[in-house]
Amino acid sequence: MLWCYVMTRPRPRLPRWLSAVLLLAVVLASVPAAGQATPFRITHTVDKGGQAQVTVTGRVFNDARADALDVYVTADALDGAGKIVASGVSYVGTVNGGTSSAFLIKVPPTARSAASFRVIVTSFRFGFANQS
Repeated sequence: MLWCYVMTRPRPRLPRWLSAVLLLAVVLASVPAAGQATPFRITHTVDKGGQAQVTVTGRVFNDARADALDVYVTADALDGAGKIVASGVSYVGTVNGGTSSAFLIKVPPTARSAASFRVIVTSFRFGFANQS
């Protein structure tokens, strides 16, 4: 008799709007903020020496606790107005958390006339590097 009562009584339900609000909160919490700081710091030097191409060398520092895998760094040569006149990309590889890795980028000869250079990490993913 008790089983019949338990199976037939109405169960309390949450309002439908509550599940929509919870879903929206989860989605908004997972989207990064527009001005969110990157976990990377970059130092670089530009060499417009005797070669045809301009060489940008430096180090990328991973300030996060997680390892950054498949890291790519891009060097943009900018004119006085901030427009990109030349660009080069380098694959850095894995940058373990709390460490740094060196990079070297060759930028086309049109970069010789650049007023400044911007160097940024353009692609990476967090994960666990193989520890041997």
